[in-house]
Amino acid sequence: MNKITTTLLKQMKRDGEKFTCLTAYDASFAIAQEKAGIEVILIGDSLGMVIKGQSSTLSVSMDEMVYHTANVSRVCNKSLIMADLPFASDVTKEQTFVNAARLIGEGGAQMVKIEGGATMLETIEFLSQRGVAVCSHLGLLPQSVYKLGGYRVQGKNSEQAEQILADAIALEQAGTDILLLECVPAELAARITKHVSVPVIGIGAGPDCDAQVLVCYDMLGLTQGTPASFVKNFLAETDSIQAAFEAYVEQVKNGQFPLAEHSFN
Repeated sequence: MNKITTTLLKQMKRDGEKFTCLTAYDASFAIAQEKAGIEVILIGDSLGMVIKGQSSTLSVSMDEMVYHTANVSRVCNKSLIMADLPFASDVTKEQTFVNAARLIGEGGAQMVKIEGGATMLETIEFLSQRGVAVCSHLGLLPQSVYKLGGYRVQGKNSEQAEQILADAIALEQAGTDILLLECVPAELAARITKHVSVPVIGIGAGPDCDAQVLVCYDMLGLTQGTPASFVKNFLAETDSIQAAFEAYVEQVKNGQFPLAEHSFN
């Protein structure tokens, strides 16, 4: 695997070649994922739930994100390292830049992920003009879970769907490098993926996105409680964590994952 860059990911989209993304929070999982060929490793604020045992992502601090990002980045030579900006770290564009700089400078990230659509356009443009690579997160926004009233599929009615599509187009124009769509109908995700030239990563967004992402603990069957319908346990059909990561890569790239059962209408 060549060193993964935003330029390479955009070329993969143009070539119709799927790529893969998983979360990691420590060196051992990061090494295994890079060995399996995972192109993008996401240090997600999901660590609030799967590492800290909280009920949401909202308790995660910048210090924690920098710490876990550094744990991953120092052992990876090929995968692109993407880190979440946690809750309340992106209130102003200046604050967002300072915190993104911490994830990059102290944590070793190559890209930051920011939740939100139209309200974040000025911030995305501000970061892009200063050389920060950005992934914009649309659809279900875990940092807005209390405002949304729970973890619910977004974009099911036509008004919501058109707003998400418009946000995606505007974010690309503002300079975002990748879009991530979470829990949106597969048809909407397919429309967005077709309309934008930047790569689109999906989670619970159907098979037509340019890439897929899952929380690594979920795809290893370590979900606490009932797993989301878009999750598949790859460890159940393999004999090791390493083999599960490799199976995930293979099935995303050949179209075996996600299937209709892992998507929303």
